[in-house]
Amino acid sequence: MEHLVDGDLASNNGGWQWSASTGTDAAPYFRIMNPETQSMRFDPEGKYIKKWIPELKDCPISQIHMPENPEQYGYPKAMVDLKESRKKAIDVFSEIKG
Repeated sequence: MEHLVDGDLASNNGGWQWSASTGTDAAPYFRIMNPETQSMRFDPEGKYIKKWIPELKDCPISQIHMPENPEQYGYPKAMVDLKESRKKAIDVFSEIKG
């Protein structure tokens, strides 16, 4: 908790379990959160991103959730293809579940 900006044991523990689908109210195996969609839904103006990722503070709102060319702001390209990683995760979970 000492490394979290807004750490709260009960909130973080429950949130991590829910996100990992390991809590008592675990989500179905096929629910995989999309960080871009969640960001657009809950922070459409990108205030959180602009506050905590200084490289993107000058990025236009129209691109803040997924910049087309992040290198121009000194930010690296996406390391993970969200569609591809989602499909892989669902395939693995399906195989494990049987």
